[in-house]
Amino acid sequence: MRELLVVVAWVVAALLVALLAKFLVRWAATSRFGWIVRPIYHACRWPGVAVLVIGALFASVPAARGGWLSAFRHGLLLAFAAACAWLVIRLLQVSESLALGRLAHEPTANRRQRRMHTQVRLIRGLTAVIVTLAAIAVALMSYEQVRVVGVSLVTSAGVIGVLIGVGARTSLANAFAGLQIAFTDAIHVDDVVVVDGAWGRVEEVKLTSIVLRMWDERRLILPTTYFTDRPFQNWTRHEARVVGELRLHLDYTAEVEELRREARRLVEESPLWDRALWTLQVVDVTPQTLEVQVRVSAADGPSSWDLRCDLREGLMKYVREQHPQWLPRTRGEYQP
Repeated sequence: MRELLVVVAWVVAALLVALLAKFLVRWAATSRFGWIVRPIYHACRWPGVAVLVIGALFASVPAARGGWLSAFRHGLLLAFAAACAWLVIRLLQVSESLALGRLAHEPTANRRQRRMHTQVRLIRGLTAVIVTLAAIAVALMSYEQVRVVGVSLVTSAGVIGVLIGVGARTSLANAFAGLQIAFTDAIHVDDVVVVDGAWGRVEEVKLTSIVLRMWDERRLILPTTYFTDRPFQNWTRHEARVVGELRLHLDYTAEVEELRREARRLVEESPLWDRALWTLQVVDVTPQTLEVQVRVSAADGPSSWDLRCDLREGLMKYVREQHPQWLPRTRGEYQP
């Protein structure tokens, strides 16, 4: 009976602590730190209660050799390790949301936000893996047989480490490459990159892989070592604005200045243009045509793509309907 009262007392004390924490959160929510306290409490409320209650039960159950009481206490230890891992992972998630949400309100934080988003995501993923592995290790080491085997394995840890390194060298290389990408500022989430001639947007940066959303909505998944071992283009490393280009082939008789006026009209009427940059130049001359290049800026990658498509369609329609003689022709000389 006495043992039961002790268990009840510990559980009641844990619930009282949880209730007290609830009142403290309500009080702190009205302070200047309420934007931090409220999301942390809502995210960690149930994991925190689980840690308190399971910890109280584990502390109140007396240690015993064998029998159902020993098995129950061991089960509480496993549950306590899982609850602690759950609490830490939820803390990491809410910390990530708070950090990125705070930065999103800054008016000129686009690049900083993308860099921080990439780094925080990778750090949070790596930390979550470490916490999960630590909880599993605690659970396994709670078994006497595993502890005995673990002590015997310590003497051969060097050999095992070499074998694991050889067997998992690809995964380890990708993991280290992910950390390198995060902290060398080479690529961020939402960057527009060109890989093997195809452009896409970085949708997700994981520890061992990077997901690109291509212009046609396909998803290209590449190992992180791809971006450390091979060259690639990053159009938005310093800012989100993208300068795109399109090229037209016209006959030698084309009036470039007249075409430039039409291009200017189309660019200025487009809501996709960010009012920063546009040019039209003759960049090459082939044996049959003039090669005309239009460079125009947009706020981001998708806008740049749509703007270039609209300009290409508009300019070709203008040439076809107003000046069909500007279309490329092949000339020949006939001698009787």
